[in-house]
Amino acid sequence: MATAVIPLPRLPGLEADAPPRRIALVGNPNVGKSVIFGALTGTYANVSNYPGTTVEVARAASRLAAGVEVIDTPGVNSLTPNSEDERVTRDILLNGVDGVVQVADAKNLSRALVISSQLAEAGLPFVLVLNMMDEAADRGLSIDAEQLSAELGVPVLPTVAVSGQGMAAVAAAATMGAVSRYRPQYPVAIERILTPIEARLSGFSVAARWLALLCLAGDDTLRPWLMQHLSAADRERVEDAHRQARQQFHDRPLSYQLSRARVQAAERLARLVTHGSVPQRHEPGADDRTAAALGLLACAGCLTLVGGDLGLLRATAPLRLPAWLSVAAVLLAADRRPQMRVALGRWASQRGTGLAVLCVVLYVVYRFVVDFFEHTLFGTYVNPLVAGAVDAVVTAVSPESGSGALVIRLLRDMLVGPYGLVTVALTYAFAIILPIVTAFFIAFSILEDSGYLPRLAIIVNRVFRGMGLNGKAVLPMVLGLGCDTMATLTARIMETRKERVLVTLLLALGVPCSAQLGVILGLFGALPLWAPMVWGGVVVGVMFAVGFLAARLLPGERSDLILEVPPIRRPQLGNIVIKTVGRLEWYLREAVPIFVLGTFVLFVLDASGVLSRIVRASEPVVVGVLSLPPKAAEAFLVGFFRRDYGSAGIFALFRQGALGPVQAVVALVTITLFVPCVANFFVIVKEQGARTALAMTAFIFPFAFVVGGAVNLALRLIGLP
Repeated sequence: MATAVIPLPRLPGLEADAPPRRIALVGNPNVGKSVIFGALTGTYANVSNYPGTTVEVARAASRLAAGVEVIDTPGVNSLTPNSEDERVTRDILLNGVDGVVQVADAKNLSRALVISSQLAEAGLPFVLVLNMMDEAADRGLSIDAEQLSAELGVPVLPTVAVSGQGMAAVAAAATMGAVSRYRPQYPVAIERILTPIEARLSGFSVAARWLALLCLAGDDTLRPWLMQHLSAADRERVEDAHRQARQQFHDRPLSYQLSRARVQAAERLARLVTHGSVPQRHEPGADDRTAAALGLLACAGCLTLVGGDLGLLRATAPLRLPAWLSVAAVLLAADRRPQMRVALGRWASQRGTGLAVLCVVLYVVYRFVVDFFEHTLFGTYVNPLVAGAVDAVVTAVSPESGSGALVIRLLRDMLVGPYGLVTVALTYAFAIILPIVTAFFIAFSILEDSGYLPRLAIIVNRVFRGMGLNGKAVLPMVLGLGCDTMATLTARIMETRKERVLVTLLLALGVPCSAQLGVILGLFGALPLWAPMVWGGVVVGVMFAVGFLAARLLPGERSDLILEVPPIRRPQLGNIVIKTVGRLEWYLREAVPIFVLGTFVLFVLDASGVLSRIVRASEPVVVGVLSLPPKAAEAFLVGFFRRDYGSAGIFALFRQGALGPVQAVVALVTITLFVPCVANFFVIVKEQGARTALAMTAFIFPFAFVVGGAVNLALRLIGLP
């Protein structure tokens, strides 16, 4: 459903007595807008969702000019929206900006000039930044910036943003854009139709011609804006003209006619100002089968390093080390196999040995940091010191009896009790999850800065298509092996609401977080070989089946995977640090309060006795359907509040001899498919709404027990012990 254009709220820190001048960064995806945003503002991102959407927009006050706000819009391929990202960028421009800095990939100039033509038609002053000039030169291309500037009538600035080359000129010219005189030529019949529409759309912050072209292209998302700004009579005349145009061009959509004219004009201009030729591309041959195989191995290694090792955090070293050593082996092979350039890129292939050594060093540092946070800092110092301090205060002020004593004991339990805010919430958020997400954010920033993420999404796209998703879903799924709460927040990268809901459902249903997975893997060490095979097969099979069915039952469309595949680049340390720090700030702001809230809810339920009553009420299902002892009901309930505690309860029952191998597998399958922790539940409420969160919970609760009961019946029918 389309939403009205809503102005972005005023950015804190800018003068309240005068509206700030707004400069928007616009460009195709993966052209370096974020680097230029950092150069203009001195910060990586001050991120918030655009009103009414889940699309994130970064904004910050310019450090170069007082009263100037810089907005980093989502990457787009056109200003005629075909996605939510493009609609947000269109709305920001439509709402009114004082200037635009268009960032272009110099290797793909014609694609950028399509956007330039739309900025020109909108009458917006802009500066064109030709970024990645070094990569264009590597391909034998050179662009005459002066000639292009003369053709467009706007400043054109060549840059290499990652190294800072040309950034001083961009900073100086960011607020000095000009309105371009460049115009694509449309068929005469279209021009005749445009004239009466333009007459009804004059007097706004953008040119009437651009608005008329949006109407002619059939942009339904513009309808709320038209209803707000035009009279009923003017809207009717615009719609009449659109209907006549559709009848006249019934053979091909008007949107296609307009797009083709822009593309043809952009290609002509690009040929005019570009000199040189692109070297002949490498043609795949027989030897490239090795490169393809090694590329898949590198993909599996990256997924394992970024997410899998985070999930194996509590497993034994023999389970962790092969993942890291396999990636090191791939990088070492790159030195001896030129075909690896296809899989990893020239830069990575030529530095395979150094990257392999760096991989092992980073692993050692990562393990040290994780152990220090969880066991030394919190386990040895923070928790005992806080508990001792609270006990000392309680002893000093606690009355011997009466309501005052009860209140003091409740306050103590709320802070350092079994479900205390310090012993559980802060320990979980900082000692367990913070090192995991820090490692993930660093790895994610490296993959992002190197250009490997689009390749990763393409490689796994076919797998996720079976679940109604595309390759982008690999990122939240991998992060889910570290923390489902954080993964649910990153589901925002999916383009449609249907895909975001589907990713959230699959995360809540079948992706065990690191805390839970570590306990499960520890239990498998004492079970027969068939146990992990049954558990993994059931969980993966259920996820594919639910994804397949949900994709067909949920309303909405699935987006296609349309990605530019940039060259593999050398990651820049400064970019990695800035991105990681920005994402950690986001984690502390978004996730930690939810951990605290979830723990407090658990404390209230425990203190009021509701927790024990729920356990007793669930015992018949646990005993009758799953054939588990009554004590297992407590593990399932506690698992809703702390996933690792629930799995640990199953582990403890097995060690006590209360569970056999079949019962242990049934319990692990059920608790893996069980509703995720309460913190994740609150995140689902925050991201998707209470109705969606409750609907998912109402489905997953009984579904987990049904699957567990089916596994119990099947294993006993085939005679397993």
